[in-house]
Amino acid sequence: MTSEPLVLGFDTSAAHCAAALLRGDAVLASRLEEMSRGQAERLMPLLEEVLAEGSATWADLDAIGVGIGPGNFTGIRIAVSAARGLALGLEVPAVGVDGFEARTAEGSLPAVPAPRGQVYAALPGEAPRLMPHQEAEDAARGAGLAFAPEASPATIAETVGRIAAGRFRTTTEPPAPLYLRAADAAPSSDLPPALIDE
Repeated sequence: MTSEPLVLGFDTSAAHCAAALLRGDAVLASRLEEMSRGQAERLMPLLEEVLAEGSATWADLDAIGVGIGPGNFTGIRIAVSAARGLALGLEVPAVGVDGFEARTAEGSLPAVPAPRGQVYAALPGEAPRLMPHQEAEDAARGAGLAFAPEASPATIAETVGRIAAGRFRTTTEPPAPLYLRAADAAPSSDLPPALIDE
């Protein structure tokens, strides 16, 4: 009988750095650290701490699960880049898990808080999108669903790992960020330097 797969799940799509190590349904180690910045510096040490707590090494992993957003642009890029790099280096599959799946609970509308009184939500029968909080709340109420957007669910990394464990054998594409709004940063308005022909 083969042993259950060992999966490392992580997410930095909001003001947190979260990681969990799972063997089948058993959570061997799990951490969620609230932080508004610094995920790039914290992620790899956190992953190593979770592996050590679960008495595992990088070489033991069967798969990686990563939260792909929506959420903070920089945070999403950090986690997805790390997952893709680790997958290449370790020669294991990496599975992207969107934030709606990671927040799905029976009888509720999955939603992720967004800036300026908005949320990312997947209304029944519609593609996920950015919308005003009130619009999503009204739609949830109309569909008889609970509505409680949460940026950093305590079990987000565990859920990402569980979903990845169920998909890694059939996943063929590397994880890619899920962006549902334009970046806040504007292109530079500076003129490009003049080229000098001699």
